[in-house]
Amino acid sequence: MLTRRDFIHRAAAFTASSMLPYSLLKTTRINNIGVQLYSFRDAMAKNPVGTLKMIADIGFKEIESARSRDGHYYGLSPAEMKKACQDLGMTLRSGHVHLDKQWEKTMDEAAESGQEYLICSTMPSNGQTVDNYKRVAEAFNKAGEECKSRGLKFGYHNHEYEFESEGGQVLYDVLMDHTEPDLVHMELDLGWVVVAGKDPLDYFDRYTGRFPLWHLKDMNMQKKESTEFGKGGLDIKTMLQSQKASGVKYIFVEQEEYAVSPEQSMRDNLAYLDRLKY
Repeated sequence: MLTRRDFIHRAAAFTASSMLPYSLLKTTRINNIGVQLYSFRDAMAKNPVGTLKMIADIGFKEIESARSRDGHYYGLSPAEMKKACQDLGMTLRSGHVHLDKQWEKTMDEAAESGQEYLICSTMPSNGQTVDNYKRVAEAFNKAGEECKSRGLKFGYHNHEYEFESEGGQVLYDVLMDHTEPDLVHMELDLGWVVVAGKDPLDYFDRYTGRFPLWHLKDMNMQKKESTEFGKGGLDIKTMLQSQKASGVKYIFVEQEEYAVSPEQSMRDNLAYLDRLKY
């Protein structure tokens, strides 16, 4: 497993050796950091509009939804979700979905909600094999075409397991190599990449510009669970200095476990970013 010390040393060596051109290491500071609503899953299930107001009060302007037991919009219609966000000065930018039998309905709802991205949040079929990941890549390319025809963008969000290997091939790399960049837009969860023992900077180098969305998530490396910024194994400053190489447009903070509460953790996370020099 890649420890925090190992990761920091690798990141420093990566920058010092200029493996990326200087122009790709320069960054434009993203002011409107977004949030993945799974971070507030219990509150969203009980009171979606009230919770969105609380999230707006914290300071978030960009929103990514997550599939829930009450649908993709927490019991609200797509139009109601869109209006609730707009009334609070927020934008529903993206949403986590499944590529399943409800796919046509999912796309129709997304178009009605006004969101830009539909992100498949889990492998749509089982099998940690190269052949399966090639089949999934074909399905993703098709989904990307279908989304594009509706004015949407399709993408995929990783966890840890995609970085397992078969026959010397990293499965996530197979997925990258067999998906069309203009059809499948990757959302890189930086925390899970590091937990898997991989280096996000390596992916930014080899697949420059392929990651328009990020999940910015610090991780407790021993427990393999999320934590507040600065407490885990992700070198957040180095990540933010590499925005241009990755092609990121929208950064969503996600945290599933908390020291106190989701609200306090997110306030702490934004305060950490405000203090960070990058």
